[in-house]
Amino acid sequence: MPLHVLPAPAPALRSVLTALSSPTAVSEARTPSLLGAQGPVSPELPLPVHVLDRVTADGTTATRLAGWRFLIRAGDRAVAAAESVPTADGWAFSRFFEGPYIPSTELALRQAEAMTQPYQPRLLSVPGLYMLALWLHGDPTADGATGHPGAADLLVPLAPAPPGIAAHRPYRVAELLPVLTHRVTPPTPLMGSPA
Repeated sequence: MPLHVLPAPAPALRSVLTALSSPTAVSEARTPSLLGAQGPVSPELPLPVHVLDRVTADGTTATRLAGWRFLIRAGDRAVAAAESVPTADGWAFSRFFEGPYIPSTELALRQAEAMTQPYQPRLLSVPGLYMLALWLHGDPTADGATGHPGAADLLVPLAPAPPGIAAHRPYRVAELLPVLTHRVTPPTPLMGSPA
């Protein structure tokens, strides 16, 4: 089944297109792959980026939309990524970057395309673990800007994943969330220990 990739908000896409057409923005980005790209580059595969702020003891998640990420394609491969973030006035270009999450995102999306169930792809950032995962939302028609990971949704950790969590292995949210909760929650100090 194909993935149901949502269109990004038009102002978010425009902010990235404007940055791509600005030699100053591209040169200040200092991404060698983007600077050295031959031929035209284009933003593709917009994915809403949600941040996992906390997980409660009963497994309820608190997430928020942090922006939209676009893979920047030159020829047949992604050479960088760009992000647009919400502001009080709408959407603004945030940054260009490159690194291991770009090919890892492409690989995870290819793996998800081969699944039989339709999903809506999103990205889920877990700042407390320096972790990024492809979030395969079970409702492909949902509003990509809202919602929380459901128990039946899948999370595919991108490489590099935290120790003990396999990259590119699909986990049910109900399976991975307890692991994340345990790792993100600071340990309770022992009696007599400095807090």
